Order: sequence, then structure tokens, then C-alpha cells
Amino acid sequence: MGFPSKDSIAAEFSFTFEWGDLKLCTSGRPNRVTNPVFKLSNIPEGTVLLKFKMTDLKVRNYNHGGGKMEYNGETIIDSGAFKYKSPCPPNGSHKYEWRIRAYDANDDKIGSAKFVRKYPE
Repeated sequence: MGFPSKDSIAAEFSFTFEWGDLKLCTSGRPNRVTNPVFKLSNIPEGTVLLKFKMTDLKVRNYNHGGGKMEYNGETIIDSGAFKYKSPCPPNGSHKYEWRIRAYDANDDKIGSAKFVRKYPE
């Protein structure tokens, strides 16, 4: 029994981001800010919509929000695509997870990716 060829293995949907010029916030009262720049890789074929959501992994029930946008093949999502409530941990650094879900024309979820980063770093 052989292994599948490298070409037949689909690469996994993934992304990275940087906090960028986000104003330092450690008061526990988040600011409404524009999204960071996201660099996408291996977006599922057939994707027409991306939905973004940020979660504080120490305070999961707080809704930082996110956004959604039509997907037209871009691999970089610039700041300004949507607004959300910034990270703003009151006691030290927290880990934050951004999750991006990909949807097709039938509004079926066809992929999901997440990336975790501390704030402040």
C-alpha cells in the first residue's frame, strides 16, 4: 500500500495576522477598531463568503465580534474590511483566537481556519 502523491493532498486552509498599529488597550474596555490585515492561504475552492470572529480564550463569553465579506480570490484582507471590539485584557496578556469560516454559494460552510496570538505581545 503506497502513500498518496504530494499533488493529491489538499493543503489546509490557513491564515496569519498581525495586530498592526492597534492602540494599546489594557483597561478591560475594548475600543471599536478596524480589522487587522489577514494573509490567507489555501482558501477552499468555491468560497464566495468569509466570516471572521475573534474570541478571548480567557473570557470566551465576551463578544468581540467580527465581520463578513464577499470573497473574490484575494489572499490579503486589508484593514478596514470590518470593525470589531479590540483586544483589551484588564490583567496582563490574554490569548485571542481569530477564526475564519469559508462559505460557498449555497451558504454551506466549506472550510474553517484559526490563528491564536497574545495581546499585548
